[in-house]
Amino acid sequence: MNSKAVRYVTGSTAAAASSVAAAALAASVILSPAAGAAVRLDGVHADLARAVGLNQVTPEQAAKFEARLAGRILGES
Repeated sequence: MNSKAVRYVTGSTAAAASSVAAAALAASVILSPAAGAAVRLDGVHADLARAVGLNQVTPEQAAKFEARLAGRILGES
């Protein structure tokens, strides 16, 4: 087998393996139980605190956005 064919087979095998791994990860995310509202809100708060720390948003913007998401997560509208 020439080297070009070997590279193609090797690359195709690696691509197939990574596709299988990606599908397995997606299935685990889809089939895992949904996090509770409190856990989700804790994650939102932590992410927004990090964004404020990195000067990506202002504290006021973060507070408004967190309040909007809390309303949606808790089903208030």
